Amino acid sequence: MAAVTVYTGFACSFCERAKMLLAHKGVEFTEINVAQNPDQRPIMMERASGARTVPQIFIDELHVGGCDDLYALDRAGNLDGLLGLETSN
Repeated sequence: MAAVTVYTGFACSFCERAKMLLAHKGVEFTEINVAQNPDQRPIMMERASGARTVPQIFIDELHVGGCDDLYALDRAGNLDGLLGLETSN
């Protein structure tokens, strides 16, 4: 299974939605709250090509983007493959 990292913040409904989708799929992920760990924000921004908003989601080293991007990948049928999940076709 892929290594997933989710950069989050406080009281972020988009962060919660992204984490809910990953949890629903049974995916373990590392959460880094940049509000609690401000030293991680510049790291997030560098990895995410300057993006400042949360969540910022990475699957292995691939920058997926934010919550809407994660859900779009799922709707397109591409998320499970990136996550290394078996599909039932």
